[in-house]
Amino acid sequence: MTHRADADTGDHTEDVGDADDARGPGKPDRRAGSVEAGSASGRPSGLSGAEVAERVARGEVNDVPVRSSRSLTEIVRANVLTRFNAIIGLLWIVMLAVAPFQDSLFGYVILANTGIGIFQEWRAKKTLDSLAVVSEAKPTVRRDGRAAEVSASELVLGDLVEIGPGDKIPVDGTVTEADGLEIDESLLTGEADPVLKRPGEAVMSGSFVVAGGGAFTATKVGREAYAARLAEEASRFTLVASELRSGISTILKYVTWMMVPTAIGLVLSQLIGENNDFKGAVARTVGGIVPMVPEGLVLLTSVAFAIGVIRLGRQQCLVQELPAIEGLARVDTVCLDKTGTLTEGGMDVTEVRPLGGYDTAELGRVLGALGASDPRPNASLQAVVDAYPDTSGWTLEAALPFSSARKYSGAAFTDHGGWLLGAPDVLLGRSDPALADTEELNRQGLRVLLLARAPRGVALDDPGIGAGAEPAALVVVEQRLRPDAAATLRYFEDQNVAAKVISGDNAVSVGAVAAKLGLPGADRTVDARELPEEPEALARAIEEHTVFGRVTPQQKRNMVAALQSHGHNVAMTGDGVNDVLALKDADIGVSMGSGAEATRAVAQIVLLNNSFSTLPSVVAEGRRVIGNITRVATLFLVKTVYSVLLAILVVCSQVEYPFLPRHLTLLSTLTIGVPAFFLALAPNKERARPHFVRRVMRYAIPCGVIAGAATFVAYLVARAYYAGTGALAAETSVATLTLFLISMWVLAIVARPYTWWRVLLVAAMGLGFLLVLTVPWLQDFFALRLVGATMPWTGVGIAAAASLLLELLWRWAGRRFPA
Repeated sequence: MTHRADADTGDHTEDVGDADDARGPGKPDRRAGSVEAGSASGRPSGLSGAEVAERVARGEVNDVPVRSSRSLTEIVRANVLTRFNAIIGLLWIVMLAVAPFQDSLFGYVILANTGIGIFQEWRAKKTLDSLAVVSEAKPTVRRDGRAAEVSASELVLGDLVEIGPGDKIPVDGTVTEADGLEIDESLLTGEADPVLKRPGEAVMSGSFVVAGGGAFTATKVGREAYAARLAEEASRFTLVASELRSGISTILKYVTWMMVPTAIGLVLSQLIGENNDFKGAVARTVGGIVPMVPEGLVLLTSVAFAIGVIRLGRQQCLVQELPAIEGLARVDTVCLDKTGTLTEGGMDVTEVRPLGGYDTAELGRVLGALGASDPRPNASLQAVVDAYPDTSGWTLEAALPFSSARKYSGAAFTDHGGWLLGAPDVLLGRSDPALADTEELNRQGLRVLLLARAPRGVALDDPGIGAGAEPAALVVVEQRLRPDAAATLRYFEDQNVAAKVISGDNAVSVGAVAAKLGLPGADRTVDARELPEEPEALARAIEEHTVFGRVTPQQKRNMVAALQSHGHNVAMTGDGVNDVLALKDADIGVSMGSGAEATRAVAQIVLLNNSFSTLPSVVAEGRRVIGNITRVATLFLVKTVYSVLLAILVVCSQVEYPFLPRHLTLLSTLTIGVPAFFLALAPNKERARPHFVRRVMRYAIPCGVIAGAATFVAYLVARAYYAGTGALAAETSVATLTLFLISMWVLAIVARPYTWWRVLLVAAMGLGFLLVLTVPWLQDFFALRLVGATMPWTGVGIAAAASLLLELLWRWAGRRFPA
């Protein structure tokens, strides 16, 4: 007979040996439903409503603010109070005092950039905050004898907090009730083994439950709790270091070093060396300093990240650490937990095969009693509960909750002895004939549990209890594959990202599931119990194989570390408490929204819609950000390099600086500012590559040198041609035309590969400059007027030669330093 277990689809499913003790938010908790009756039998009823109100009035509440993003004040401060804004702001004030309005345009551009940055990050903050509310775990407290979920910030001193597998301890406390309660404190103390907690012992916030259940009384809340000082760092949105951000910081540091001495020399040459009026000298000095500042680079980086957060937020993807978008794009290995990632919530009991002559009806009573013995059943046991409601009326004497380390659970009943339910290959000897049936079922991708009678006189928690257990039945459970899993695995394969399935379930069963999804290498599964412990040998074994079964939580952590030791960027996905350690140590941790509270706390990315297919979108956003910022960084830094070179050449030649601020504002807007904004937000599927600074500078420095040298040559030639005519605007116009044409070629190179909109973008920028040269009032506004035909065409010729050299350099660098 086939039984169906219509488990809650929001349920978190885990392997028999894969820590199926984790529960997702919204999962039914039969323990909570029975609290009132339990109170009548002597269990503590918790605080009363009046006691809670009294403690709130005294300020004894867990009021530590844990935000998912920066406050609006911090956003404004971060975008306004920058080193380069201070430099530009000072120069803007000077220009407002001594020069025409159009020479102060650069200041208004900075104001606009800052406003855009603030607005976009504020939009991203709203998205993150709304998603964080959805993702927030709510602890269960017992008040007035009833269990209810409250926000973590509403806990008060003395609250009785109920806990079970997968729950994170929200505040410090003392255990009041314990039923096989095991706490993992490794994230706080480094102790690898779970700690068995008994009534009266302390629990620390930031640790999490791996097995059993119980309740504790809050002894420290708010800023007094351990989490407020240490553990909550794992669950806050933080702008942690990333290669992209650190690379840009390195570039800006170099720019500052170049700017200071160059700017000092330019000031002295223009104010002292030239026979010019003071206001004109100041204007040209400022015109030489302003373009050295890559003022839009940081802005566009922040905007690109913020837009990525907003786009992913629309897909119910919570990015808890901003650089995680970038990090996942750099990943070359993804470690997948089978249950909850490749399979979805809900299981069905499809068959119960009696062993040793046991009666089917009796087995049903045993299974029903076992299900009722656990107040918070895992996904496998929930399937048993739904298929076999408890009608036995048996009296429970002792219970052993499921543990990832044991891979089985159990219960003892008055007059009916002890029973175990767990992994057959753990509870049975290697020669047991029942293992043959188990292997056959596993090859079909089915999960198999062994129901066994425990030996008499042996305690349930005795490590050797499985040796004398008597097999009673095989319970066959069917898992549901995620419909999007196969397509997602194919995406990673196409992108040359290695996928490794790491599960606590039977290796053959895991391999069968992976094979159904078309994962290469699924036919060569590895039992993790046979893996070497030596890190180097372990790393080689993981690189050579794809599917691993019977993996313990500590082994998952070791496997991640072994891959990292071989230079791999590793992402780990999971939703059970057995995944927490590996998620924490991986380069990028990805948790399902329905996963255990502990996994969501340590993961950088939480898929709130529980859809594995969202991962390609995260990868795509990361690639868009990295690839596009690399493009626009080249544009900004070419400008910085040619500005510094022009200033040095002017100082050495003791001539007037070629440009007024208005000229460079026009050039920057048409060849960098507007194009960079569109290029930074455009789709980009290029695989992320390392060495951001080196890749940008190897193009920016030679391109900037060529642009600066060619422009200065054109300026000197025009200066000599127009000597004695007093036509300073004419020689400046020739230099501006030359620099614009060279910058347009740099833009045309950076915009490759061409699409219709990129061609249109480059053409529109060229048309904009043409309008300035041909419309009289724009000529006057920007002080640009080409005089005669000889010098303008000379400038075009110099620009063409420089552009040809740029093209040859670009192609040579592409071959010499392949991407």
